[in-house]
Amino acid sequence: MGEHFNCSEWLVDRHVAGGNGARTALLSGDATITYDELLDSVVGAAGGLRRLGVRAEERVLIILRDGPELAVAILAAMRIGAVALPVNPLLPARDLAAIARDSRARCAIVPGDSVALIGALTSEAPDLTALVRVGAGPDDGATGPRWADVLAADGDGGADATTAESPCFWLCTSGTTGRPKLAMHRHADVRITCEGYAREVLDIQPDDRHLSVAPMFHAYGFGNSLSFPLAVGAQAVLEPARPPTPALVAALMDRHRPTLFFAVPTFYAALVAADIPDTTFASLRHAVSAGEALPAEMFLRFRERFGVEILDGIGSTELTHIFISNRPGHTVPGASGTPVGGHMVRILDDEGRAVPVDTPGQLWVSGAAAATGYWCRSEETRRTFVGEWIATGDLYTVDAGGIYRHLGRRDDMLKVAGEWVSPAEVESVMLGHACVAEAAVVGAIAGDGLMRTVAFAVPRPGIPFDADGVLDRCRAELAGYKRPRRIIVMETLPKTATGKVIRAELRREAARVLTEAG
Repeated sequence: MGEHFNCSEWLVDRHVAGGNGARTALLSGDATITYDELLDSVVGAAGGLRRLGVRAEERVLIILRDGPELAVAILAAMRIGAVALPVNPLLPARDLAAIARDSRARCAIVPGDSVALIGALTSEAPDLTALVRVGAGPDDGATGPRWADVLAADGDGGADATTAESPCFWLCTSGTTGRPKLAMHRHADVRITCEGYAREVLDIQPDDRHLSVAPMFHAYGFGNSLSFPLAVGAQAVLEPARPPTPALVAALMDRHRPTLFFAVPTFYAALVAADIPDTTFASLRHAVSAGEALPAEMFLRFRERFGVEILDGIGSTELTHIFISNRPGHTVPGASGTPVGGHMVRILDDEGRAVPVDTPGQLWVSGAAAATGYWCRSEETRRTFVGEWIATGDLYTVDAGGIYRHLGRRDDMLKVAGEWVSPAEVESVMLGHACVAEAAVVGAIAGDGLMRTVAFAVPRPGIPFDADGVLDRCRAELAGYKRPRRIIVMETLPKTATGKVIRAELRREAARVLTEAG
């Protein structure tokens, strides 16, 4: 049995014990919650969950939008040694019921007005013994207790006898197709990322204030809005509106004056194109991007307009947060940067051999905050977790200076005329034209059975779209086999709840267009 460590205690209790309980922890709407108040709520919810029969290592499925209730529910589950499992509340009820069934969740915490979801969970998740309703909704006591009743329950809210190795939280992988995998994390993983990336790259301080577009159920947002700020006694602005808009973010920036801002490349593109003040981000120390590679052109546009350099990086659900990053004052547009301390990184070919400098290969990463595997997915676990190494599924190069550059997901790479094409490279060239706000490149089979490169573009507001000009730029900067054969203009690109482009939908649309064109 290892030394006692409970990350809920580490994130909240120690600030109160250190005399900082009056400091603000969470801001949401008109609510301001101090560390004293947060601890009271977490202890109350922990006792309430215990009274409902939730035991150590049992799963607590949390289906809520970002807000104080979500933060308290996660921390309370961790506190009693249960496994917090926050998931995307915008998924269809049938998908959420499938996650509940797959995880064998003991308790679910859901919006009180989600009648269809409550019905699906009640009928399709046999291991659920408690269903807690948050907020307004039908007053059906038979369905389950209200969140307020759980908070007010007279129960034991003390921390469980967990260790750093104890199960703590699971996160759904953010794939755009197929059944999500549940990555299993320990209590230690929270502290490791807070003492790693958060300290080394961002140097988060108690007077920082965080605003994250990425939601808390996602590994990126989990750190941005929960573990990173609480680890140092800082503040987090929690916004439940999904999807957020540039206008909403501008209003939140004006109201709360955050010092750290986190988003994904597609949202940075929307901000650059939006009618918001050029001084919107004047309060920032750092802006961070992850989720997908940030094109160099988007980095330059954002810096030119708002005067802020974006720190791009790459992370994963399996490794808890960002493991390669740019550094303040040393940003390289279009690159992921250098490995974060505590991580080993290598680039290998298909035979498992190290590739030379500037040669594409598969990215493998080793880090102490790695998940222990996927719940009940042994084959996928063996493919991804190989000894101490994790196969990320990303293609990368590293130059002589040790700078890592993302070429795209391995599954997204295209083979055209016998040569490999990186969608990220083509997209970056397209974004270099003034009329393109967003770009995505996929491959589709034409009527002759051959693979073709098809580009999708979102025009910049107020600038006429110049398809010929974009193609001319591609001809000037790309080899012939890399150039898109067609550009399809769209108002918006299809995206997941975490802002990633859903390329499977684009492939279907590209195939349809090529088929109709003969």
